Amino acid sequence: MGNRILVAEDDPKQAELIRLYLEREGHAVVVVSDGRQAIDEARRRAPDLVLLDVMMPRVDGLDVCRVLRRDSDVPIIMLTARSTEDDMLLGLDLGADDYITKPFSPRELVARVRTLLRRVGRATVTEIIEIGALRIDRARHEVRLAGQPVDVTPKEFAVLATLAGEPGRVFTRRSLLEAAFGFDYDGLERTIDVHVANLRKKIEIDPAEPALLLTVYGVGYKVPDPDETT
Repeated sequence: MGNRILVAEDDPKQAELIRLYLEREGHAVVVVSDGRQAIDEARRRAPDLVLLDVMMPRVDGLDVCRVLRRDSDVPIIMLTARSTEDDMLLGLDLGADDYITKPFSPRELVARVRTLLRRVGRATVTEIIEIGALRIDRARHEVRLAGQPVDVTPKEFAVLATLAGEPGRVFTRRSLLEAAFGFDYDGLERTIDVHVANLRKKIEIDPAEPALLLTVYGVGYKVPDPDETT
């Protein structure tokens, strides 16, 4: 799996957008909404990288950065609406490794995260996902079942890779829509049901009794955790 990333951001919509894009990249993401929580979670979970908003309640991001840097060498990227040179230099002087001003492109953020993890030697290979006989190659955009190629559409691939990337986690239809179509997509959530039904026809032994793409009634879908299939 990917790296452990702590996101400290008090804007719920912004935090969800960041979480979505990082999880699509294969990372395990924890989101907190204030500086005190950020310090506590960083000490408890020892993340591989921290994304830290400057303007947060209880303890601001600059003070959090100062505390975290005193505790460890965890890579830190500051997120802020402040764009003056003095503000940027202050964050860097406190020990931040990078600085991104709002508004920013989520793709740029993911690229910065990837670059920083690679630079500090914490990047992990997350391109291949294997669950039983199912093999998903993110880099090649390929799906194989028992060694045989499975023809899936780009949207089906996005849905499948999202589910398989976190076995055991239940994804809502909305979160799967965002993974397949983008955060701002405003279509019907039931569109996901069509993609899941098509995927079941392609990868399940019996689509009527699925073993890989499971329905969690009233919530959404999941791929079973390996412990559930033994």
